[in-house]
Amino acid sequence: MPRYSENAFALFLGCTIPLRFPFIESASRKAIKAFDFETKDLPFGCCPDPLGVQSFDKETWAALAAHNLCLAEEEDLDILTLCNGCFETLSVANAELQHNDKIRIRVNKILGEVGKEFKGKINVRHIIQEFHDLRTLIPDLIARPLANCKFAVHYGCHFLRPAEILQTDHSEHPVILDELVQVLQGNSIPYLKKGLCCGAGVYGTDFPTSTKIIQEKLAEVGKTRADAIIVICPTCFRQYESGQILIKRNHGETYGDNGREIPVIHYAELLAFALGFNMSEEFNQHRIKLSFNEKLLEGGMGTI
Repeated sequence: MPRYSENAFALFLGCTIPLRFPFIESASRKAIKAFDFETKDLPFGCCPDPLGVQSFDKETWAALAAHNLCLAEEEDLDILTLCNGCFETLSVANAELQHNDKIRIRVNKILGEVGKEFKGKINVRHIIQEFHDLRTLIPDLIARPLANCKFAVHYGCHFLRPAEILQTDHSEHPVILDELVQVLQGNSIPYLKKGLCCGAGVYGTDFPTSTKIIQEKLAEVGKTRADAIIVICPTCFRQYESGQILIKRNHGETYGDNGREIPVIHYAELLAFALGFNMSEEFNQHRIKLSFNEKLLEGGMGTI
């Protein structure tokens, strides 16, 4: 396999993916292999959560994030994340510690107790940014074109905002994920409330409101008859997959064709599938089975 990228990264898995969605990690590692950029596993801790921990104690939040950043700095590696929340926390903490002398001094005092010092030498990247940078290489690698399939993409809040720090895409009208679906020959379809939050931010404090947000979003996706929802964050994945199951159980509502739920797929899974990897182990771990595979079978693309 030729080397398409000279980049090397420290792979940051976060907490949610290893504990709840290991198939996202597996799919990401498969997709990474296709481009042959290097990743290294380090003994990272929790990112920590960009909302909960920061809301209670910003200094603790910054110190925990800084410890992770220090581990990557010691290896002289940028961090590559698979999760929007991890991406926001590490990016924002990195920027604030670089530009806020007061908090950097306090955090480095804490880090000094374990022999660490934040120096601000590395950057944080989301895996979707890396795939987007490499998108011109993807067409030649596709083994399973997705031309028969319609996908509703969901970006998630923490990938886009705060825009002045993250600078991933336009915060109100993003296109990165749409383009990454289209480069697989899939159809990224427009729908109302595309930018609506998944509702995870209030899940633990106001579950009815969180459910209502999911219902509003899914109702619009359902109108498009999308074959799947494409996400780039494990928390968004949980909201739309487990949320649909709970809504069906508690309210009797479904949003897919023929009374079925709409499958939810992390983009790394979709990419690995289109590149020809056997994804049966990953897809079989989904609670909502993948109806879009039926269209692929009709098109002669083979099984998962």
